[in-house]
Amino acid sequence: MARHGGRGWHGRVIAAAVGVTAVAAATSVWTAQAGQPGGGPAAPGVSARPTAPKAAPVSADIAHASDGGAHAVNITIDDGPDPVWTPQVLQVLRENGVKATFCMIGPLAQAHPELVRQVVAAGHRLCDHTVSHDTTMDKKSEAYQSQQIVQAEQQITKASGGVRPMYYRAPGGAFTPYSRHLAAGDGMRPLGWNVDSKDFERPGSAAIVSTVKRELTNGPTILFHDAGGDRSQTVAALRTLLPWLKQQGYSFGFPVR
Repeated sequence: MARHGGRGWHGRVIAAAVGVTAVAAATSVWTAQAGQPGGGPAAPGVSARPTAPKAAPVSADIAHASDGGAHAVNITIDDGPDPVWTPQVLQVLRENGVKATFCMIGPLAQAHPELVRQVVAAGHRLCDHTVSHDTTMDKKSEAYQSQQIVQAEQQITKASGGVRPMYYRAPGGAFTPYSRHLAAGDGMRPLGWNVDSKDFERPGSAAIVSTVKRELTNGPTILFHDAGGDRSQTVAALRTLLPWLKQQGYSFGFPVR
């Protein structure tokens, strides 16, 4: 899977909000909960996981298929929530009767819990997209990877009111065997994609539509974004693509679990 360029804003903004102490604290929480060597009580001031029960482990293989069958597609929305664009994406999905999977950045979920709860209330699914959206995660230590995944999961779960993410999507596809098994052991299926709409590059809504139509034979899971800048082209493209997909006989599902 190709990595996405031009995403440095996530690292600059979110890393500053998280701070170095959160890395050590979240790692301590993970080691204590997962029974890893060196585990023990959570760091002072760091609460245990929100009240949602721990999910059963799922497959550590990266999911690309749809639970809707051979002629279904999965709409996935990355990098939010965003107070401007997420409501507009939700509106388009609602108008078309489509459910999607929202891959959220932990601190953004924490900053906009009302949006996370709107996503859940509308019947969409949540996905952990890490704390800092670091597309070089696969080059970092296991402690760093666990902090990025576990802390974001906690932030999203708390923001949602206790609904846990069902998937984990590595930024830019930077999965490792370690991160996949860590997420799966925590009940989050690693989630890939088959069609990159390239909407992050803001090539124009017509170009986004054309890319999706051209690449749809690659598989059912389509990648869009609702944050990271002006997403008006994404909203416009979804307004065209969702009815078109229905006209072609596609149904809409969720990524396999």
